[in-house]
Amino acid sequence: MWWLKGRTIWHVAVQGGLVLTLAACATRPTSSPAAVNFPSGPVAAVQVTESTLSHSAPCAGAFITHTLDHITLTHGKAVHMFETNGAGVAINDLDADGLLDLVLANFKGPATILWNQGQLKFEKETLDDYNTRAVNSVDVDGDERLDIVFTHIATTLSYWRNIGRDAEVGRPLFSHEALPRVLKPAHSMAWGDINGDGDLDLVTGSYDAELNLQPGSTFLFTDGAGIYYYAREKDSFLPQRLAPQSQALVIALFDANADGRPDILVGNDFDTPDFAWAQTDDGWQTMRPFPITTQHTMSFDAGDIDNDGQPELFATDMKPYDVSVDTMVAWLPMMATMRQIRPAGQTAENVLLIREANGRYRNVAVERAVDATGWSWSGKFGDLDQDGFLDLYVVNGMMDAELFHYLPGNELVEENQALRNLGDGSFLPAPEWGLGSTTSGRGMSMGDLDNDGDLDIVVNNLRSPAQLFENQLCGDAGLEVQLRWPESQNTQALGAQLALQTSTGTYFREVRAGSGYLSGDPARVHFGFPADATIKELVIHWPDGAVSQLTSIEAHTLLSVTR
Repeated sequence: MWWLKGRTIWHVAVQGGLVLTLAACATRPTSSPAAVNFPSGPVAAVQVTESTLSHSAPCAGAFITHTLDHITLTHGKAVHMFETNGAGVAINDLDADGLLDLVLANFKGPATILWNQGQLKFEKETLDDYNTRAVNSVDVDGDERLDIVFTHIATTLSYWRNIGRDAEVGRPLFSHEALPRVLKPAHSMAWGDINGDGDLDLVTGSYDAELNLQPGSTFLFTDGAGIYYYAREKDSFLPQRLAPQSQALVIALFDANADGRPDILVGNDFDTPDFAWAQTDDGWQTMRPFPITTQHTMSFDAGDIDNDGQPELFATDMKPYDVSVDTMVAWLPMMATMRQIRPAGQTAENVLLIREANGRYRNVAVERAVDATGWSWSGKFGDLDQDGFLDLYVVNGMMDAELFHYLPGNELVEENQALRNLGDGSFLPAPEWGLGSTTSGRGMSMGDLDNDGDLDIVVNNLRSPAQLFENQLCGDAGLEVQLRWPESQNTQALGAQLALQTSTGTYFREVRAGSGYLSGDPARVHFGFPADATIKELVIHWPDGAVSQLTSIEAHTLLSVTR
């Protein structure tokens, strides 16, 4: 939730690439466009180092496709339920060299780290970890090093602790360790300082439809599948079971009731309704904040698509993106075998939920033209063309020997869908961007992998090489911000909210660990805006309520803000 109020302006001085917050000056009236601020809180002094982002990248007017050295494998020639669900990808700077690295989960094969060497060149390292699903890169233990965490369908999470740079190999080493008291099977997860005590908490969810097919599933199921909230307590986690059963393909932390605290959203597959818990002074309370949800919820993402200071929530499902003969021939036999009566409050198409002035949510997916993107998996917002408005990218496709036995290779082949924001929160397909890959995408995330100031995209495909889509859209301007909070256990400031005020509008972002389907987001946030815009200030609302405000900011820079 974002707030609009008066504010105090902070001056900064720049010297030798180091920006030092000096002092506050008196509050002054705001001008158009309206300044945006957060609830009043203590002022947090910061140090900021700034580096220039390259703005001389090739301009092709489209994304350029690169193949990555990773394939998510399945067990046999035919793909069966539920291995078709694939695996995720996480983007973050694991070795603190200023370049974003990649971690790709896998089904049959080992997980992969792709170390960014610059100029979109990567060095591969495999991890001895198999049957991995979701992946996030977060600083679990608060030592200022990014760790790697995977989920596994029938076992608990695997935690690869970053134990520091090895002088011989020149990059961090990872130790495979246990997360204390995190013991239950999980398919999806979400990390953040959920209870506001300064360290990272965890929510996990099981996918019981697949779990029940695993050897020993009766023991696993009765021993405690479902949704768990793990509050960090010193060197351990305190488990709290929120639901005994789930079909959790995705979990999100989202302030659904606009009280300033993150709530828990769980996207369930099949007819199981999505779950939601509100964080209250008396603990977690179930709620039903939305009038309708997706029936087969694959992914969640939140973003302010119309720059009004209020984030919207997007969820993906399955619905053909056109009614051409070829598309219907591929879909209709499968649809004839599916349940035709929809459970109340669910719909078999994407939803886009906006919060209205009365506090109620309304689904505007059809009127904003984002209801149908195919058999959709990871869907995420990002300002791909850097015009100041969040665009949308959705990866899709399906392989299944039972559902699609009548199609070549048992595969529903579909193009990924890129949707351009028209500037009012509605969208239009953008096939000219060159993002219509047909390689059966599953996990997907966005980040600036070549430090040129715009967002690139990485997709973990099923049974095809992962892909990197290099952004050469000839967009406007960009700014990137990396928060650091070394005196906190939440060293990457997950949950922090940022507002960039410019002469052409105010743009909002949140630092988070993951979004979409099974995938992790970089802690480095990206802003796009028109090239002729003047940056007025950057407002940072830290997770503990403290506020920092920076001025004298130039476009095409990466700001490393240390509290």
